[in-house]
Amino acid sequence: MITKAILTGGGRATRLYPITSTINKHLLPLANKPMIFHAIEKVVDAGIKEIFINVNPGEEDLQKHIGDGGHWGVKIKFFEQTGGPQGIAHVVNEAKKFIGDDPFVFYLSDNILFGDVKEMIEEFNKGEHDCMLALSEVPDPNRFGVPVFDNVGNLIDVIEKPEVAPNNFAVTGIYLYGPKIFFEAFDNIEKSARGEYEISSIHSYFLKNNKKVGYKEITGWWKDTGKTEDLLLANRLLLEKTNNIIQVSPSCVYDDTVELIAPVIIGENCILKNCKIGPYVTIGQGSIIKNANIEDSILLSNVEIDCQITISDSLIGKGVKFLKKEERNKKHKLIVGDKTVIEF
Repeated sequence: MITKAILTGGGRATRLYPITSTINKHLLPLANKPMIFHAIEKVVDAGIKEIFINVNPGEEDLQKHIGDGGHWGVKIKFFEQTGGPQGIAHVVNEAKKFIGDDPFVFYLSDNILFGDVKEMIEEFNKGEHDCMLALSEVPDPNRFGVPVFDNVGNLIDVIEKPEVAPNNFAVTGIYLYGPKIFFEAFDNIEKSARGEYEISSIHSYFLKNNKKVGYKEITGWWKDTGKTEDLLLANRLLLEKTNNIIQVSPSCVYDDTVELIAPVIIGENCILKNCKIGPYVTIGQGSIIKNANIEDSILLSNVEIDCQITISDSLIGKGVKFLKKEERNKKHKLIVGDKTVIEF
């Protein structure tokens, strides 16, 4: 029975710069909750008791935000990925001392899944597979590991980011492994042309050595949040699942000059005046919003906006300020890093 999980917490997320130049991607808020919290909740709900999270060397932000797991009733430990980024298969191998001979889940924390993994783990626990993969149909499979099937639908290989994909399925970032099997495979693969130990090479090794590799298609919504538009879409859909609530912290200050359009979540100690917020907006704690319209956007903490501006489809970093310089009546699409000051 699987009771252990490895979650990713490292990497530099350069596709999300400049936001991720000063904040770990896995702490970016989705529905005003750090992204990695969604992954933790998924595996805890599936019966996981011990979680191991990799972090970048020297970083301590994840440890401060997540703690020891007591909040979720589990044990959480952190480990550094030594030797720099060498692929996600290398992340798993670095956790070998924690996993030992036990089966485990490997979950990429920047994957947002609306279904649960409980059913997948229950099926794996029946003992019919050495490995189980979660598949999802996508419009751009060449960005992912892609399964290869024979003429009767048997899984026969997995190839990483093919130029021409054999089908429209992607191997998502949820993997289940039986005892010892992963580490045996890791000792028998080599780095790819891009200098990484590919997780697809592990699965290809299994299939070529007669291991039982099963798969399950994800029926709920799944997204790899590698780009800004993916984050905004995930935030929007997570907010939709809240039954279109308007959630405002009791510590916020606002009056009848504020129009809130559901779904919206406003963090602690915010000040709102003469503004329209929503739909699909989350605002981090300590922010001040005046004279602005904001829709379909994520604002991190301590953002200050005091000008007549309409912001849409935007990701705004911590401590950003928008100061009034001149009146403009137009929408702006922005990806703004921490502590930026913008005058209009």
